[in-house]
Amino acid sequence: MNNILKKATLAAAALALGVTSALAGEIVINYDGSDPAPKKAFEMVIKKFEAAHPGITVKWNLFDHEGYKTSIRNFLTADAPDIAAWYAGNRMAPFVKAGLFEPVDDVWADNGLNDALASTAPSMTIDGKKWGVPYTYYQWGIYYRKDLFAANDIAVPKNWKDFLAACAKLKSAGITPITIGTKYLWTAAGVFDYLNLRTNGYQVHNDLTSGKIKYTDPRIQTVFDRWEELVRPGYFIDNHAALSWQEALAPMVQGKAAMYVMGNFAVAPLREAGLSDDQLDFMQFPQITAGIPMAEEAPTDTFHIPTKAKNKADARKFLAFLAAADTQTEVNKILGQLPTNKNAQVADDKFIKAGFEMLSNAAGLAQFYDRDAPAAMAKAGMEGFQEFMIKPDRRDAILKRLDKVQAKVYK
Repeated sequence: MNNILKKATLAAAALALGVTSALAGEIVINYDGSDPAPKKAFEMVIKKFEAAHPGITVKWNLFDHEGYKTSIRNFLTADAPDIAAWYAGNRMAPFVKAGLFEPVDDVWADNGLNDALASTAPSMTIDGKKWGVPYTYYQWGIYYRKDLFAANDIAVPKNWKDFLAACAKLKSAGITPITIGTKYLWTAAGVFDYLNLRTNGYQVHNDLTSGKIKYTDPRIQTVFDRWEELVRPGYFIDNHAALSWQEALAPMVQGKAAMYVMGNFAVAPLREAGLSDDQLDFMQFPQITAGIPMAEEAPTDTFHIPTKAKNKADARKFLAFLAAADTQTEVNKILGQLPTNKNAQVADDKFIKAGFEMLSNAAGLAQFYDRDAPAAMAKAGMEGFQEFMIKPDRRDAILKRLDKVQAKVYK
């Protein structure tokens, strides 16, 4: 009876002070990292956060990726957690515009993040405000057979002219310059994104994927001009529409293809297939338009405070903890990815180190075409990209069709 009386007295005191567990001492987090590595990393973060903040407990709700995508708008509106996982760039824009995410400029300013997270700042900023904290990303670029380059006396291309010359030399030597598998359409989107980023820059990428400029715009036409310089001479592997991205790795392993525009997740299967680090290397996608700052493709995972969160003060403490260099070091060691904090430590791996240096100095980070564009636009766009790579003569019809889709999607 004494314990019951004591609990009742404490509860009454808490109510008298207007305090509930959701308002003081507990934060609720919704997270979509149900795969083993993200789950393990997040369990570690929670354990360390609770140790550093003994007055705060963390309740977390774990979702699978697809289920999370379909439920996030509902729970942000009706039953908001204190923190929600999501993505940077245009993917967070609908929730910002709908007033469902809280600005967190104070978290950035109070914890030195404007400098530490400088490379990701543009992708976290809308209307001059920061809307969340990034904690992990990974690089895209060109993975290539260093030994095939050396055997054919090819230096790493620094610009478009060099890149085309390298492709021509490889082709004449009987080596396919670029392998790709477009059976799953996002691989073609990676090529398109880099051609656009290097031709027109980061802002045009964002303007296109947010529906502000048309696909028939002269700037996007120029992107396709550059793409034709790769497609028409046959610099991409034949029959790529029948290959998955994994199947397209085989020609690189066999020495039949020299390059792949791909994310860093391709390194593990290439190593497992037998390529050594003496054979495999990484390069930044080369400059196309002189003077255009070098933005990069780097899908970025983030956490946000919903506008309807109940415990925003402790949620801010969690975001600051997650953004810290030592936390990001440990998280990304488990994930096998890159920390967004430039002061974090990275794994002793040449590809991870190369990606970290490149992204830490990037002029901006694109979130990949199918993350930055709405789902219906992304599907139509990627289908168009694949079609163009197979039948470039259909270019005008493809771009006009994409304009029509855009008009419907963004109305």
